[in-house]
Amino acid sequence: MSTPPLLDTIVAIATAPGRGGIGVIRISGPNAADIGRTLLGSLPAARRALQRPFIDAQGQAIDHGLALWFEGPRSFTGEDVLELHGHGGPVVLDLLFARVLSLGARAARPGEFSERAFLNDKIDLAQAEAIADLIDAGSVAAARAAMRSLSGEFSSRVQALTDAIVDLRVYIEASIDFAEEDIELLEEGGVRLRIATLQDDLRALQRSAEQGRRLQEGCTVVIAGRPNSGKSSLLNALAGEETAIVTATPGTTRDVLRERIDIDGLPVRLLDTAGLRDDPDPIEAEGIRRARLEIARADQVVYLVDASDPVAVSAAGEEISALGSTQGVTLVFNKADLATPNLPGSLAISARTGQGLDQLRQHLRSVLGVVGSEDAVLSARRRHLEALSRAGEALETAAERLASAAGIELIAEELKRAHDALGEITGRFTTDDLLGEIFSSFCIGK
Repeated sequence: MSTPPLLDTIVAIATAPGRGGIGVIRISGPNAADIGRTLLGSLPAARRALQRPFIDAQGQAIDHGLALWFEGPRSFTGEDVLELHGHGGPVVLDLLFARVLSLGARAARPGEFSERAFLNDKIDLAQAEAIADLIDAGSVAAARAAMRSLSGEFSSRVQALTDAIVDLRVYIEASIDFAEEDIELLEEGGVRLRIATLQDDLRALQRSAEQGRRLQEGCTVVIAGRPNSGKSSLLNALAGEETAIVTATPGTTRDVLRERIDIDGLPVRLLDTAGLRDDPDPIEAEGIRRARLEIARADQVVYLVDASDPVAVSAAGEEISALGSTQGVTLVFNKADLATPNLPGSLAISARTGQGLDQLRQHLRSVLGVVGSEDAVLSARRRHLEALSRAGEALETAAERLASAAGIELIAEELKRAHDALGEITGRFTTDDLLGEIFSSFCIGK
């Protein structure tokens, strides 16, 4: 990507707000060197820490600290970068920040340093997003997945797919001039096998990216079932605290209750919903409506059944079929200390005694989290998954058109669609609006 040079110089406090032992001011842009000479007297040697006072407009020291100089393009942003490492008091940092502003810099927007690194070809867009994911990681597994993407593993796999599609496009588009021989040319070039290989590789990448997305964003698990099946008790048991009110009165839970838990490093949003039943009162009916909305968009539904209620047990299969969940549903029988129905594929627990809760956690981890080695998981976002899905759909259509002996131009067009979709992941094809949306979610100073 070739971009015009950025003419302004930006500055930000790169450390978190509040008191701390060290505070960092980061400056990037064409005037960073002049600002550094004014503040320090002279610039340090590149990539060497230099202890100096930071001087104000009256010649007085604002602070004493370390200065680090990175001459472009050998810097994070690809521009001249100066970092000032001083004491982490808010007043001191604000004084130093104001001094740099007075010397001609402007306050950086959220994510603007990473954006400049992207615009100057230091990192691609997927790597830039991995920086934010690493900062926001809520578990060791999520941090490791983000680090793999930041190091370029995700981008490399996307690029390998892209290169294979480009090679195939070159062959097919070169064959367009020989329309009367197109079928023979496609067979000679192994196009059918090459598309199938692309689809396999793409599906493997989708699995790694989806698992990484779940590690980063977390998963939503909805506890659903009839009134008094023990949903609130299960929420409390999994959360380890009395979050939901538990009574013997049907319809106690009338709104969606939310709790965050961690299952072996997998962040989970656990939702307790109103009991599903016919002919509720008007207030309870609104709770049931909200419950069904959450069920429809959950990553997994735990459908809880009172094992001691024969009517509920016999109706469980039919009720699960009527849920409308687009994802998986786990049938769980509660009150297993009183009775245990023997149905294949179901789990038996007791929210009161804790029986079976470890097995339920392990089950949720397996259906929601990492399958196989965590080393294969890559930090990814929903937009990446959407782009991979569109690439997969284009390859599927290309395979169908090849099988039906459709025109060679139509196959070439589908491969172009797949190529463009993959290019969106790394930033080869992006809009300014998309870039603004992505980098605005970053913290200031990064």
